[in-house]
Amino acid sequence: MIDIPRELAASQEKFNGEVGRAFIAGLPEQTAHFLDHWDLSLDGPPMHGVSALVLPVVRGTGMPAVLKLQVLDEESAGEPVALRAWDGDGAVRLLDHDELTGTMLLERLDETRMLAHVPHAHEAVVTIAELLAHLTSFQAPPGLRSLGDIARGMLDRTPRALARIPDPEARRLVSDCAAALREVADEPGDRLLHWDLHDENVLASDRAPWLAIDPKPLAGDPGFELWPALDNRYDPEDILWRFDAMTDILALDRARAHAWTLARLLQNTLWDIEDGRPVDDAQLEIARRLGRAGTRASRRGR
Repeated sequence: MIDIPRELAASQEKFNGEVGRAFIAGLPEQTAHFLDHWDLSLDGPPMHGVSALVLPVVRGTGMPAVLKLQVLDEESAGEPVALRAWDGDGAVRLLDHDELTGTMLLERLDETRMLAHVPHAHEAVVTIAELLAHLTSFQAPPGLRSLGDIARGMLDRTPRALARIPDPEARRLVSDCAAALREVADEPGDRLLHWDLHDENVLASDRAPWLAIDPKPLAGDPGFELWPALDNRYDPEDILWRFDAMTDILALDRARAHAWTLARLLQNTLWDIEDGRPVDDAQLEIARRLGRAGTRASRRGR
């Protein structure tokens, strides 16, 4: 028997409705199946994020690992594809995978040593940028979601969303984000993107100082990767330093990186509006600050 965290059940109810309830109800049986199928023994209390149950286990050989159980959807379906491509080089290593359910057996990293625990935000930003520079050096494997498709979908949804923003300045900022996206949407890129590399998705390991976990991979432009590190430990006075440091480390074209980062803000804002939430003031402030970076990038490009 396993204890299913209440927070995981609540998030599945909130975000996945009936599918989430069915997933939670089936977890005991699914866990028992994979413990037997892969010859695993439980080795500690369950862990979880918003969408997955993660169980520390030991293989029959004595090797520690983790069993990750999650709803199979368009985001989670790409995770094993990306992890196989990276093959442990900068990211957690995939040990086994069940295609039917999306269940994965992963190497065990040290969950007590998370990049979010590093006291200095600049050190964390540089670490994320260095990981991204390596991870995005890989070409995306066939079959992953395309940033180009996502970009076109966002632009199609933008007019309806703008009509639901009452504040004129907020509406202008969101409109500016859409305009920036239109400038780059026809060249979405072909790199292997993690998409969600924030400081809680980077763990330490005995074999490497830091490794990425929990990708929601895309095929696209690395400029779309910067947003989480700008938003972590939110500090408006630090936004431009972070943007400059990350674009330098990843050797990105600043104007394109600026446009793709504003596209990420547009993505978040569309989700907020469509879910009935107000536009987030902190994200709008990041857009204001990034406007200065865009101005500098345009001047450098002349």
